[in-house]
Amino acid sequence: METIGSLARERSNGTRVRAPRRPPAGGPAPLGPSSVLRPWLRAQSVNVNRHAAALRPFRRTEFGTGAAAPTEGHLQAVNQLMETLRGELLRLSGRVREATDAAGLRPTTARLQQVVRKKERAHDWVRAIERVWDFYFELFGQRQSRFADWLLACDRIALDCYQVSYMRCGVAKSIPAPPPFSYMRTGFSPATFRRAIPLRRLGQQLNPFPLIQLPYHRLVNPWTLGAVLHEVSHNLQNDLGLARAVPVRIGRRLLDAGLPRDVAMVWARWNRELYADVSGLLLGGPAVVGSLMDVIGRSPETVLAYDPRGPHPTPYLRAFISIELLRRMGFAEEAEHYRRLWRHIYPDAAAGTLPPRLLDSFPRANRIVVDAVCYQPFDALGGKQLAEVIPFGRKEQQITEEVAQRLAAGTDPGIVPERFLIGAARIALDQRMARPGAITRNFYTELARR
Repeated sequence: METIGSLARERSNGTRVRAPRRPPAGGPAPLGPSSVLRPWLRAQSVNVNRHAAALRPFRRTEFGTGAAAPTEGHLQAVNQLMETLRGELLRLSGRVREATDAAGLRPTTARLQQVVRKKERAHDWVRAIERVWDFYFELFGQRQSRFADWLLACDRIALDCYQVSYMRCGVAKSIPAPPPFSYMRTGFSPATFRRAIPLRRLGQQLNPFPLIQLPYHRLVNPWTLGAVLHEVSHNLQNDLGLARAVPVRIGRRLLDAGLPRDVAMVWARWNRELYADVSGLLLGGPAVVGSLMDVIGRSPETVLAYDPRGPHPTPYLRAFISIELLRRMGFAEEAEHYRRLWRHIYPDAAAGTLPPRLLDSFPRANRIVVDAVCYQPFDALGGKQLAEVIPFGRKEQQITEEVAQRLAAGTDPGIVPERFLIGAARIALDQRMARPGAITRNFYTELARR
């Protein structure tokens, strides 16, 4: 190899000096010996392997050991998902190691480019797994915060909803597991992510168990947690095998009654949100209507606005669906009070953008749909009606009212089902049995200690 010193000696001896060789234009420079090549190649393999090792399974005790900690079932489900993803990462890591070994023996441009290509593929997979790992790490980590007992309370309400639905079903059904898992997300509306559906936040991986997303402002005011019953009902519609049966039933009954096809199609499109509303009301009782009106009671422009593609019933009509069910449940007086209040706030339904055919046919269609969903048997329920599987009548309301008095006083509510405590908190608030802070404290204390 020619150096500056050797060129200078040739000039002093009078010999002809040759110009140094240059690589062809646009071609790779010869690599030659380098003190950075082998360490750099080794680092590529080490980095990917350590990334794979760092995305480890979650351990049982790292999110606490109390009742609010994720259950063994939740951890196993997530770890199984992670292990599947890590298997592909380990395979890609092996390919990076093979490529770096080959490049170390003969560091041609082609072999070095193979290293960086395989490394990029492995790093893309690392980032995808990190999204999944981070998602559940954040959810599980909330169980070590001061909100742990609040989330545990919502878990227990959701579990109670599942238990009553499966135990009273007219046919034995395979028990889904794990149960729903609640988490808090500020600045967002309540939502749910159903079992076994691909989630964007998980890189389109299948969600292993139902997730119930609750905003902070709902958790602060437990009498608004009819949202838990609503979101759990979305999951129950799927897990009970009613996802297809409900929209088919709605559409068929409306068409058989002679309603226009376009009206029947709108009601069928609303089926999931409608089902969650009526199921939530059957689970929680009359107080859930007040919780619903908290959510949908907005400006007339919003409440009377029709969305031709929206999954929710128009807010104005949505209230009357629950009011009709409340009447069928045997609470005619309460239903009339809610109806008058809603009509007093929004006296002119025609002032919005509701299609006239939908609005004119609504009273009749509403009665037909509530009957079809709640008071007609489903094969998936073993020939039972939804109102038979999750009944709520005067007896259950009397229990809830007694629990409201105990909740306000801070005494043991007894063996009441967890889901009834939402209605009890609402009754205690509406009747001013105690201050809101005391109701909230007693609500979460009771559910957390169970």
